[in-house]
Amino acid sequence: MGNSPEEALQNELGSVVSTDPRVCYEHAFDGLKIAFTPQAVIMPTEREQIGTTLKLANQWKVPVTVRGAGSTLTGGATPVKAGWVINMTQLNNIHVDAENQYAEAQAGAVLKDIQDKVEGVGLFYPPDPSSHKWCTIGGNIACNAGGLRCVKYGVTRDYVLALKGYLPTGEFVEWGRNVKKFATGFNIRDLWIGSEGCLGVVTDVTLRLIEKPEAKLTFLAGFSDEEKALKASLEILQSGIRPSIMEFIDALSVQGASLRTGYSFFPEINSPAVLLIEIDGNSLQLENERLKLENQLTKLTPYTQVAHNEQDAEKLWEVRRKCSGAMFRLGNSKLNEDVVVPLSKMVKLVSFIRDLRKRLHDTIAVFGHAGDGNLHVNIMYDRDNSTQSKNAEQALEELMHEVIRLGGAISGEHGVGLAKSEFMDAQFSATELQLMQQIKRTFDPNGILNPGKLFEVFKPWEYQKQDYQFPWDKK
Repeated sequence: MGNSPEEALQNELGSVVSTDPRVCYEHAFDGLKIAFTPQAVIMPTEREQIGTTLKLANQWKVPVTVRGAGSTLTGGATPVKAGWVINMTQLNNIHVDAENQYAEAQAGAVLKDIQDKVEGVGLFYPPDPSSHKWCTIGGNIACNAGGLRCVKYGVTRDYVLALKGYLPTGEFVEWGRNVKKFATGFNIRDLWIGSEGCLGVVTDVTLRLIEKPEAKLTFLAGFSDEEKALKASLEILQSGIRPSIMEFIDALSVQGASLRTGYSFFPEINSPAVLLIEIDGNSLQLENERLKLENQLTKLTPYTQVAHNEQDAEKLWEVRRKCSGAMFRLGNSKLNEDVVVPLSKMVKLVSFIRDLRKRLHDTIAVFGHAGDGNLHVNIMYDRDNSTQSKNAEQALEELMHEVIRLGGAISGEHGVGLAKSEFMDAQFSATELQLMQQIKRTFDPNGILNPGKLFEVFKPWEYQKQDYQFPWDKK
């Protein structure tokens, strides 16, 4: 069996196991960039190797962390307890069944590869996180990923028909089947979705597909302040218009995007906030929606731009794509929070953030999904400045408690991982947390799978971040 856990692992699995220091370092951190070096990395080429790994981990009581691309920003794929890391990216097969309108994919398949293959046969998989060029479908399932199109189409959970994978103890299981309806037994499938890799390892997923929209049209609307922009988003939704995308970008974010692109989006307005709106559908639907949206925008603002072709649309999209990377002109460190509140409370949240800027920390920028209340709050600061660091931490704490007070949640799509674990006891009662932990112990009696996440307080700002450039980094 071997004299050490790693020796036993290599004896069982051979070349798919690496203990090379360079490989272990590359798997020591994810997008949060706080490193904890594992003892071994497993890159399975067959799903059965995952079951073998988990059984050995239970025998030796070795922590196991599963990762795809590592694009998570919360530390959800960080091996905070060291041990072993399973890298799923070699398991990346995709099959589209156009007749039954579903796609089967292995957990390591990149989301954009799935979308491209699906759209190649005239179908559509809507969930669209901004990391879609790199993130894997397994990671999307782990945190129930959302993205830009949630306002019309929903999130990952709304498209998962079935999951296959392994319990933390190494037994193979299948939740759901490749059918449109399934009301048989407990719905463990949906329990696994969003469980952040703590209740099992997903190896295969079946995704529900819909018809691909024929066309889309992009609008950019400018407003003199954030509250007017968010109130306008509510009025658009209340008018019956169903945009596929409706993004809010505050004045500080627009300013950064303008500096990054050299383009002034609304020069007529001093420090504009904007809504980026996209509608889609067949030609008749699109024309009806266009007329309604143009009529509504005319009532809300005199400042509107419409993309008449792909090139125009790309120019309008620059304000959203460039604003995240542009944040680093405000500070070398970021506390990036994907909070979510009821639609009617977005204006109150943004007003609260304005107060935070005045009282504590003036470099807080906000952008995100106005159509579903999921706003990304970016607290930028200089980590070498003790006053800025302290004020940023205080601003974060006040923000999270205000989000909860407004009836919201500390994460809408990124998950909790390490980064938001400090606020779980504010979000949930002791009874609710105890029940979650009991569920965890039922699935994972030895506590080996993705330990240290959600329930143990971790303060990322107390750790030095790695100087490492991922492909998706937007600096």
